[in-house]
Formats: sequence, C-alpha cells, structure tokens
Amino acid sequence: MTVPAVVSLVTLGVADVAASTAFYEALGFEKSTASVDGEVSFFKTAGGLLAVWGRDDLRRDAHVAESASEGTFRGVALAINVESREAVDAALAAAQGCGATIPKAAGPTDWGGYQGYFADPDGHLWEIAHNPFWPIGPDGLPQLP
Repeated sequence: MTVPAVVSLVTLGVADVAASTAFYEALGFEKSTASVDGEVSFFKTAGGLLAVWGRDDLRRDAHVAESASEGTFRGVALAINVESREAVDAALAAAQGCGATIPKAAGPTDWGGYQGYFADPDGHLWEIAHNPFWPIGPDGLPQLP
C-alpha cells in the first residue's frame, strides 16, 4: 500500500480555541456540529477540513516532546483519513518505509477512532486516522455532519 495522496484535515495548534473559532466563523467558515465547544472546532471547506485545537493538546496527541515546541514543533498537523484501522497501519508502515519517523504508533483513541503520526524528513507531522463517525466520500475526504 502507498499513502493516499489526499489532505483530508489540517489541524492548527492554537493558543485560544474559542477565539480562533470565532475568527474562522467571522471569515465565513461553516463550523461542523462535530465540534466540541471550547475544545476543538472543525470547519468545512471546499477541499479538506480545517480544525483548530489547543497547541499543547496537539503536541501531546502526536507524542512530541514539550521541548520540541520551541523549535521543531510547528503547531500544525496535516491529516489523511482512511477507511479502516488496517489502512492506518499500512499507511504508517509505507511512510516509515519511505524514511518517515513515527513519533506516535497507531492505536485506539479516546474519541472512538484509531490513529498514529509520522513525521517527514523535515519534521512536518502527518496524522493517519480512521474515524468511524466520518465516512470517507467518493472524493477521498471525510464527510462531516
């Protein structure tokens, strides 16, 4: 298997989720009902999805050391959503085989999904996730409520 060439979600690690949510709503971005007020907001776009989430929450979720936030952690993760747990495992293995590092191995999440992270040679984070509540559409992107 290769890694699907689709950016399904961009997560911005932000200082204030409520303020960032208000900003993107003011720009006219449509907030999904999958959002959790004050914790994480998801926005529909013409392409992949946009999420705003606490910077430290994102860093911890990706298993990036706190000291990395001063230089190598950029506060952003790109995501590829796939159709199954097995596809998560296969995509992470394919990325590792191409030279990626795995800061967080695949595993179950507290939100009912399954995910892991790889980092490209420059340290950019990519999440590979299966969310059973977000079906993958014919365009390869997750479908939010």
